[in-house]
Amino acid sequence: MSEQDLGHFQASHFEEHLFVSGHTACAGCGQSLAARIVADVAGKDTMIANSTGCLEVFSTKAPESAWRTPWIHSLFENSSALASGVEAALRYLGKIDNIRVIAQGGDGGTADIGMQALSGMLERGHDILYVCYDNEAYMNTGIQRSGLTPLTASTTTSPLGSKWHGNWRNKKPLIEICAAHFIPYVASASVGYIQDLQRKVKKALSIRGPKYIQIHVPCPLGWGHPSNATIDVAKAAVLCGLYPLVEYEFGKVSSVFKVPTPKPVLEYVKLQSRFKHLLKDEATLKALQEAANKNLEYYGLNRKEA
Repeated sequence: MSEQDLGHFQASHFEEHLFVSGHTACAGCGQSLAARIVADVAGKDTMIANSTGCLEVFSTKAPESAWRTPWIHSLFENSSALASGVEAALRYLGKIDNIRVIAQGGDGGTADIGMQALSGMLERGHDILYVCYDNEAYMNTGIQRSGLTPLTASTTTSPLGSKWHGNWRNKKPLIEICAAHFIPYVASASVGYIQDLQRKVKKALSIRGPKYIQIHVPCPLGWGHPSNATIDVAKAAVLCGLYPLVEYEFGKVSSVFKVPTPKPVLEYVKLQSRFKHLLKDEATLKALQEAANKNLEYYGLNRKEA
């Protein structure tokens, strides 16, 4: 490729996406894929507040940035509060109708340390979309357990062993907690179903008021799966019922992604080393299967349409 052709290629690539290559995410990172989808759907007239975490670290190593929209780094716990200030300023300046505001963070910065700020943002009614990139642990600081780590998964703070069978707490029902604020829109999504994710982001940004989307983003490093298996792993979580894809509007379920013939949880866990102990521990595997069954029943995911 000539130098001139290379220049044209680079220019067209940067025009095509609003979150571009050159960052330092791990190969197969589900979070980087989801971030690109969110940014592209949102468009250039968007301002993003981003919590500390993997996404912040690998996308904005000074003096470089992978973002082609206005982007602000906040503390670990307060992207919701920072975005609230941005939204209030835009409203004061009369620009809120032309610019969308997104706050985003990982599962730790959302479900744990950032939950207070998130709840406040929802309660006050800010016109902001909050995006949680749920890779189910504090990956940036050493794969520690978070409130969204699934039951039985092994992390560095909930290790597997002869007397310890991974995380013993259920995944925090953050989707339902956000929906309980009776905000206009709450949804879960997955990088395994890109068109569904695109649709939900577009729908959320078309609605005024606070919105929340939680995106399941497999992490090859923390989950222990091959980097080329990210999409397959993401789909398997949905198809066994462990990660329901749902939508809420003003506190009520408005849509669910049906799984008429759910796959056994075993087909999901055998793809990842964080669950390898379950292959020899039927009792613990049964507990995780029961968690999936509760999701299937609660949302009616395996009920066929009448």
